[in-house]
Amino acid sequence: MLYAMTNTTIVIPTYNEKDNIEILVKAIFELLPHVHILVVDDNSPDGTSEIVKKLQNQYPNLSLIINPKKEGLGQAYIAGFKKVINDNITEAILMMDGDLSHQPKYIFMMLEEMEKNNRGLVIGSRYVPGGGVTKKWEVWRRILSRFANFYCRLILGYPIKDWTGGFNLIRTEILKQTNFQELSQFKGYAFIIALKFFLLKAGAGFREMPIFFEERSGGESKLSKFVIKEGIFAPLKLILKFSSKNINENK
Repeated sequence: MLYAMTNTTIVIPTYNEKDNIEILVKAIFELLPHVHILVVDDNSPDGTSEIVKKLQNQYPNLSLIINPKKEGLGQAYIAGFKKVINDNITEAILMMDGDLSHQPKYIFMMLEEMEKNNRGLVIGSRYVPGGGVTKKWEVWRRILSRFANFYCRLILGYPIKDWTGGFNLIRTEILKQTNFQELSQFKGYAFIIALKFFLLKAGAGFREMPIFFEERSGGESKLSKFVIKEGIFAPLKLILKFSSKNINENK
């Protein structure tokens, strides 16, 4: 398991996460001192990147990318993915929110599943037995999330129960086959849906592991009407445009 930890980079996109990022980074390194963490800050005006810079003095395995302008979740992840692939130092990438909604205690379980069973994709899932979401969510948000994931399963044809969840462990060799140019068309939750679809089309074997999704600890939610709208149309776009197209060439 030490091998798995030293060969994993955790990519954390941030935008205005000054209240959370230090707590998260310290919690991860306390549990898993040998992992690498890459924070991709989307030009936060609240000083998130300055906090990360100070933490770099304490943690040599902590890296930082600062986007010159706000580009959104998808572009932040793509920037992080490209750096990890180009640096060629880790064999797996963990996607993780920067707002403490994804608990570091689940990382070990996900790494163990990938290493023991040679998975290409391990999903931290809210909707398999043993998983769940915070009771702080409003009823409409619970219904929306459940419907969105049922809708994705129905349209895309793969039996994933948590399509929109952002807590995902990916084998780097599988990610290399993803066409980032095509993937960059999608934003927000739609990006996460599209990424999973592309990985499955590339042949990734997957497993969903139960997690409990916490309400963000501080700051403001990034959920918006645009994000919801794009999430509705993304599965249709994926199945119509990419279902029979070769999308396994990384650019």
